[in-house]
Amino acid sequence: MAKALAVLVVDDEPPIRRFLRTSLVASGYRIVEAEDAAGGLRSLAIEKPDLVILDLGLPDKSGLELVAEIRSKVEALDLGADDYISKPFGMAELMARLRAALRHSFQAQGELAVFISGDLAVDLVRRHVTRGGHEVKLSPKEFDLLRHLVMHAGKVLTHRHLLREVWGPAQADEVQYLRVFIRGLRHKLEPDPTRPTHILTELGVGYRLQLPPEHRV
Repeated sequence: MAKALAVLVVDDEPPIRRFLRTSLVASGYRIVEAEDAAGGLRSLAIEKPDLVILDLGLPDKSGLELVAEIRSKVEALDLGADDYISKPFGMAELMARLRAALRHSFQAQGELAVFISGDLAVDLVRRHVTRGGHEVKLSPKEFDLLRHLVMHAGKVLTHRHLLREVWGPAQADEVQYLRVFIRGLRHKLEPDPTRPTHILTELGVGYRLQLPPEHRV
């Protein structure tokens, strides 16, 4: 199921976890929490987060030991940690570091952090969408649907696939539900929603996000 980007917070101080939870959820992230290294490892295996924020001074082992178990290398940043920030920290600085780490992750996977096609720009890291340079306000579910289309741009995605990935298996047959959201996205993203140029319909199959002209075969 396509969800907001997940951040695992491993810290034994409840006030820090609460502060991060409030700030990150407000910025569109999904939060997973653990209070020690053992809980962090369990959450990593179950939740497979996109990013991990961890305290170096955990009660059962150091943060560097936890990083070593996640990615076995040798020292500090080479252990797999892309960056670090000292307490106390400002939320603006932390969010900037998170966005940089996410862009690095997208690039490492060969994916674009920002999708641009014509007048449409979708920043997957900032969860920010513009059309013709003007910000487009999307609901969380609208953005999740668009993000899934962007991550598979140029490919035909069936109705069932989109419903299952964005809403979950229980909604896999609710095709009309999907059509309502696609219609909403087109009204916000297309110059003429009745003649879409970005989100294309594959009759009887599903939908496809059109690639930029320079990437079309």
